Amino acid sequence: MTISRATLITGCSSGIGRAAALRLHRAGLPVYATGRDLSALAELADLGISTLRLDVTDEASADAAVKRIVQDHGAVGVLVNNAGSGVHGSVEDVPLDSVRDSFETNLFGALRLTQLVLPGMREQGAGRIVNISSILGRFSPPGGALYHATKHATEAYSDSLRMEVAQFGVRVSLIEPATVRTQFFATALMQFAGRPQSPYQEFYDKLAAWAIAVHEGRTTAGRFAVPPEKVAAAIERAVRSRRPKARYPVGPLARGALGMRRLLPDAAFDRFVARQFPAPQPKR
Repeated sequence: MTISRATLITGCSSGIGRAAALRLHRAGLPVYATGRDLSALAELADLGISTLRLDVTDEASADAAVKRIVQDHGAVGVLVNNAGSGVHGSVEDVPLDSVRDSFETNLFGALRLTQLVLPGMREQGAGRIVNISSILGRFSPPGGALYHATKHATEAYSDSLRMEVAQFGVRVSLIEPATVRTQFFATALMQFAGRPQSPYQEFYDKLAAWAIAVHEGRTTAGRFAVPPEKVAAAIERAVRSRRPKARYPVGPLARGALGMRRLLPDAAFDRFVARQFPAPQPKR
């Protein structure tokens, strides 16, 4: 049986997904770049990359995309779960509908596609599933708890999945960048789901100013931010390595922060986080 290397990547309209589609296409893999808006994928199509409309929150859309690739190649050989959305605000403030929407995209969308591609991967005895997480899947600063929770959940299901499917020749890896220079980061932290006249508004103003400073490279997180191409290189290593790692931290900031998380007790790590990120302060 011929082993399919057909590669399905979600969220390819920009940023990490687009960079991954370009890199894996140049590496010779048959790439299917997907997104909710086909017109946003036109440049990739012009370069010879197959494009498909795929909204990860829509079961029919996901099913149709996988069926198309199975029709072309027999199975999806590589799945890169990259599509994501952010919800920011204090735990007290964020409407639960916004939280559900974020989980639907970041977690359930990835789970849906994983379940759809696994039968073909098992049948051919090989496959790669690469989940785009974050260093914030392993610790959670103030203001993004509900978005970070989707990444914590991604880490947890990936760990279990990795051991469940290894016997079938399927390998599962997590990609864990810190700050990435994409439009997602440039806008996400400036949009909050807080209620009108929130008691946290001053905190949100500080967090938005901090996000702008990061984006402009005026903070440690900004100076050590990595381009999406750097994340795409880690994705390629996870896809093409004979023995892929369970986790790929991307960039010195990611490796340093995760190293501190492993070594420091919680109280000491909390103090470190408090020095790096804005936090709500009592009104004077």
